[in-house]
Amino acid sequence: MQTQNLPNNIGVLSLKNSSLNLDRSHYNDNLIETQDSEERVKLLLVRDLFRLNWNIEKSKDKLIVSPPIYYDKEIIKQSMNISRQEILNKNREWIEKHIDIGRKNLTTGFNALKSEIKPIVEVCNSQKQNDLFRLYRYYWSSPASEYVGRRIRIIVRDGGLPEKPVIGIAAIGSSIIHIPDRDKWIGWDIKTRTKRIIYVMDAYVIGALPPYNDLLGGKLIAYILASNELRNIFHKKYAKSKTIISGRKRISDLALIMTTSLYGLNSSQYNRLKYKNSLLCKPIGITSGFGTLHISNETFTAMRELIESKGYKISHLFGMGPNWRMRVIRTACDILNLNSDIILKHSFKRGIYAIPLTINWKSFLNGKTRKPIYRNLPLRSLTKYWQERWLAMRKSNNEIVRRVVQFTPGQFTI
Repeated sequence: MQTQNLPNNIGVLSLKNSSLNLDRSHYNDNLIETQDSEERVKLLLVRDLFRLNWNIEKSKDKLIVSPPIYYDKEIIKQSMNISRQEILNKNREWIEKHIDIGRKNLTTGFNALKSEIKPIVEVCNSQKQNDLFRLYRYYWSSPASEYVGRRIRIIVRDGGLPEKPVIGIAAIGSSIIHIPDRDKWIGWDIKTRTKRIIYVMDAYVIGALPPYNDLLGGKLIAYILASNELRNIFHKKYAKSKTIISGRKRISDLALIMTTSLYGLNSSQYNRLKYKNSLLCKPIGITSGFGTLHISNETFTAMRELIESKGYKISHLFGMGPNWRMRVIRTACDILNLNSDIILKHSFKRGIYAIPLTINWKSFLNGKTRKPIYRNLPLRSLTKYWQERWLAMRKSNNEIVRRVVQFTPGQFTI
């Protein structure tokens, strides 16, 4: 898309298929009819951008494309739902095979209301645990994806009930290499970030399942991420590990957890999430807008096939460079002479939240102190605070109680 005399956020695609219909009122997703692999990627890409209300103007055999100034919440939801449905359709047989197990691990709304709600943190080690996590991950509106690198998946159960039903799930994984607002907030330059990013993890799943979601169980899961117990789980798993990239030891110290809002710049789940007088989730900025969520899996698969047909090999292994999906898209754009920055830059901006686990997180992450000084945040104390601050409020809301009481595990569907 590199063209002279065009603004930086506008690009040009050369297409052989000059009969492409860009009338939104008569638009059909099934417009891709070509055996040319390069042309197919271009057409699929146009389709994905068209769905997101990009401005696409036709000029002979070229398309001039530019992103909207702003993505509203509904556009973001629609884009997520397209990707989510692709994933669900691909995994539908597996989901149907395991849905009964998911239902058996939930409880009724009546039981949840009478429970004292005592969270038990269960690390996913067995195949059974990972299957249950996988099933529940499909429940949310954001599309599920595989995570490459270090990761810990947890299932949170309610020890306040005899059957110990699932409250929700969470997962943390290796942090994204470059997030400008995060790096500025920490005070990182490239050299320091390269050395110290091993002490930061991203929370890429945080959520509650019914009926606990209506009781603000999602906030409880967020509290758990800040707890001593979660930090100890991390330490136990990585106490004897090395990083793949450089073989550095001592990666068992976790100083900071990062996460982002789901839609737009704010998050009802993380906003005002306090413990006593301290914010647990600190809003520190917004993502730069680079991302791949708006590129459908069908388009991504076509891009992979294209680059492989040209002899390129991009490893999916952790430690082989930045985000694998993004690297595939960039390589495909290079082959097609498209400016990948235009395609990737205009994804959806999100609010960035930091959960410091240490008092001296800034000096530790900048290598100015050798040992982290951890905050003392016992799970029991965090749970009690959540119960008093958030759960009591929900239980006093008659409409919420009515909705919760109506839930039975048999209603759970994906």
